[in-house]
Formats: sequence, C-alpha cells, structure tokens
Amino acid sequence: APEFGALLVFIEHRFYGESKPFGNDSYKSADTLGYLTSTQALADFAVLITSLKQNLSAVDAPVVVFGGSYGGMLASWFRLKYPHVAMGALASSAPILQFDDITPWSSFYDAVSQDFKSESLNCFSVIKAVWDVLDYRGSNDSGLLELSKTFRACKTVRFPSSLSNWLWTAFTYTAMVDYPTPANFMMNLPAYPVKEMCKIIDSFPVGADVVEKAFTAASLYYNYTGDQKCFEMEGGDDPHGLSGWGWQACTEMVMPMTVSNESMFPPSGFSYEEKSEGCFASYEVRPRMNWITTEYGGHVSFLSDFLMFTSEPS
Repeated sequence: APEFGALLVFIEHRFYGESKPFGNDSYKSADTLGYLTSTQALADFAVLITSLKQNLSAVDAPVVVFGGSYGGMLASWFRLKYPHVAMGALASSAPILQFDDITPWSSFYDAVSQDFKSESLNCFSVIKAVWDVLDYRGSNDSGLLELSKTFRACKTVRFPSSLSNWLWTAFTYTAMVDYPTPANFMMNLPAYPVKEMCKIIDSFPVGADVVEKAFTAASLYYNYTGDQKCFEMEGGDDPHGLSGWGWQACTEMVMPMTVSNESMFPPSGFSYEEKSEGCFASYEVRPRMNWITTEYGGHVSFLSDFLMFTSEPS
C-alpha cells in the first residue's frame, strides 16, 4: 500500500466479529441467519467501497480486492460480480473449485496429510495411528478418565470423539496456517508450525505412547504461549468465531470432502443425503447443493462451450 500510495481497508463480513445485524439474536433462527450469504456479503463490500470512495473524493481510484481461504473466494467472486467496482483480485488458497464434482473430494485432507508427511514419515505415521487407539481406550469409563488426564481436560470427557475432534482440529488448522513467520491468525503459533509439531513427535523416545505424542504435538496449536492450565474438550466456546460457518455450509457453501485411505485421518465418505439431514436437524433448512456453481460458475465445460461458440465464424 505505501508503494502505491494506496489506502488499505479491511471490511468485516456480516455476522462475524462485531458485525451482528440483529445483535445477540443474530444466530437465533433461520429468519435472521437467512441474511448470512456470500452474495449479501459481496453486496456489502460493493456498497461500502463505493461509498468510501465518494467520501474520500477518490471516485476514480482503482480498487484491487484480496483475501485468503473463504476471503479469497469472496475476492474472486467479487471481481466476477462487480468488475465495475474492482479492477482486479488476488485470491490466496481460495477453494473456489471445491464444489460439485470439479475437484476430487479427498483433495483437502490429502493435502493436509502430505504437509505432515513431507516433514516426517514418523510424524505422519504417529498421527495416522492415534485414532484407533483413542477409540479403543475410550470405549469405557475408566479409559475415558485416563485419557482426560492425559489430555489435561478441564472436565472428564464423555466421548472419545471429543478427543479425536480436538486433535483433528489442531492438525488441520495448523496445516491451514503453516506460515513461514510467527502468526496469530487462528492461534498464537511459531513459524512453520507443522515442522515444529513433527519435531515434537520425533523427539519422543522409541516406544513412547502414541497418544502422548499426538497430544503434546497438538498442544502446540492450543497452548504455544503456555498459559493454558487445562483444555475445554466439550461444551466450550467458539474460539475461532466460526459459528456462522456452520450455517453457510448448510445453505450454500456445500463443499464435499472425503478422507482417503492414504490420509493420516480415519477414512470417511460424503453423502448429500446425510448432509441434508444433518443440516435440517441443526437449522431446519436444507442446503442448496449446486447453488455456488450456479451463482458463480466453476465448471470448465461452461468456459469451453462459450469459447467454442464465440469462435465460430460469423
């Protein structure tokens, strides 16, 4: 921005952060959450940018939008929908093709697994092995009590899946924010946090407990600063402010994801029917499975057909 003499503006997305259109009732029901959509968010950005340029007497100033992850998707779609407002877009790690059957459904977790595998095969193998061990040890009350102690849970956990989800989140999110510099985008983390996690696992002596290895590595994500005395495994708050994403994933952002046998996570499939039933149980709405590609495109065949059509001689 200084190099171009530009103004850098960060626009908060409706329903996230402090931008609650209905205050504390914003997440109360589908009647209020219905205003949480990507198209509404893009319209917000268009109105704000246009108004800001007028207020600053910079109506003719060019605009470039940027973002990462979901923000990158919005940047791409903003350029598509509002080319008269933004002259360009920079989208980083933006899964705009993770819809319908455009991209292999196992791509995401295969990529996450490869991040760890590329650092250390032992690290990858330890994480891959821990899930079955957790299920086995957590199959009875005494096992859950011991696991709760190992994981330094604030309260004794009731389900082994709570521990698995805790580990799953740590490994997945760390791969997502595997930056070359220290960052606190999701949590306070060192540079190259995946490498640091694998160093922790590899530092254990041969024969050490696989659960202890996985827990200690995951603690880097939750407690790099060392100030957490215990961890909320069940019924905690929403530390990442992602409660709105569940609604979006159940209405328009339907990105099919599976876990392959090559992944370090337990294999799993995806069913549109199960997704629909789960969303109805949570929000009493059913997802529009193909809405994103209808609204923003994405299938290569659309572009190919268009090019073939426009290239025919007149």
